[in-house]
Amino acid sequence: MLTLYSYPTLFGFPDNNGYGLKVFAFLKLAGVPFRHEHIFDASKAPRGQLPYVVDGDDTVGDSESILGFVMQKYRLTIDDALSPAQHATTLLITRMLDDLYWVMSYSRWKDERYWHLFRDALLREHPSLTEDGLVKAKEFNAQRYYYQGIGRYEPDAAMARGLADLAALAKLIPQHGYVHGETPTSIDAGIYGFIANIYFYDIDTPLKQFVTAHKNIVRHCRAIHAAVSKPA
Repeated sequence: MLTLYSYPTLFGFPDNNGYGLKVFAFLKLAGVPFRHEHIFDASKAPRGQLPYVVDGDDTVGDSESILGFVMQKYRLTIDDALSPAQHATTLLITRMLDDLYWVMSYSRWKDERYWHLFRDALLREHPSLTEDGLVKAKEFNAQRYYYQGIGRYEPDAAMARGLADLAALAKLIPQHGYVHGETPTSIDAGIYGFIANIYFYDIDTPLKQFVTAHKNIVRHCRAIHAAVSKPA
């Protein structure tokens, strides 16, 4: 059976990282049986990043590569009905979510207005963690942000970038159904992975305030959440 390795839970969610939750939601929506292993140490992962999957002799990292691998191996049809334009839209949204990821991560590890709330939540839910260890992780992430670029922004400017991403997403998510029609496709899993990590978290950032103010985003998030929360 395929095994998904991803970051541990937080606030009751299967993964506190948008990419891991994206893969989790995709596997659930596509009906692929899998085991879920939660880890903190990504040193054995491809490229040193989570999530990754192991399926027999195959080990695949990167959320988009995982989705492509699973679609091909299990001959999934979840995206088969999409037109070329819809496939292009899926790619564009996926790349925008990559941008949103950095702002979400910045808001947790670098923005001093919210860092202590994220730190305290991790310590409550995962007693094996230590405050010293999280401070080291904070410093490591600060380096990542600097070289990626988001770390050179002031907090409000970084947040504005994420809000612009969410504003674009708000125009693409319909009031009813899903992004490409009446049934969810892979991009709905991707959107859920990130939006759920904002909406359901007990950290009231401007990102969360934006999401909760948009009924179409909330409805979409809750619909996917209900679908992926059903027992196998």
